[in-house]
Amino acid sequence: MKYPENIAEAARLHPDYMGFIFYDKSPRYVAGEIPDLPSGIKKTGVFVKASIETITTKIMKYNLQAVQLHGNEPADFCKELAAVLSGNEYPHKVEIIKVFSIQDSFDFEQLKPFENTVDYFLFDTKGKLPGGNGYTFDWKVLKDYPSEKPFFLSGGIGPEETDKVLGFLENNNRLTARCYAIDVNSRFEIEPGLKNTEKLKEFKSKISCQHQ
Repeated sequence: MKYPENIAEAARLHPDYMGFIFYDKSPRYVAGEIPDLPSGIKKTGVFVKASIETITTKIMKYNLQAVQLHGNEPADFCKELAAVLSGNEYPHKVEIIKVFSIQDSFDFEQLKPFENTVDYFLFDTKGKLPGGNGYTFDWKVLKDYPSEKPFFLSGGIGPEETDKVLGFLENNNRLTARCYAIDVNSRFEIEPGLKNTEKLKEFKSKISCQHQ
């Protein structure tokens, strides 16, 4: 999200999280102010290879409740960040979401060093950009997901994937039980950072009504 009026419109749909990108090479980069969000929506900062100082500065400035790490941050970095965020200067818990990009296959062994450090994993499509590439990966790759940690399903999910998402969630197996959230972005955009809230409303309504 990028534009204040659009942010307010999307907030009326009551998403659980709303993302703001602090990566200056992204067309969705947020340089100005971010309006306050209703309680219940976690203001999430998206970072790519940012320093801990940069991340913590943005957390304090924008009152972030979660951070999404979209670069190649190692487990030691995440551990250090988690230790810093556990300090008394933060009035609330700040969740850490670590992103992993998937193409045709994925080595789930690389998740192990992050197990006891981050709150969630996020699986996105591997592409030219750190995120927002606009196409999905083959979700069958996740059948070998070995972890008990909840994950976000991301990567080019748009209105046309509604039935596919519902099919994935309705399998009611161990994998779908770990699917904590559906992350959507570019396929609901009019332009980078500007969301089509009518399409978001329709998507959210179908998912919420059919997947209880």
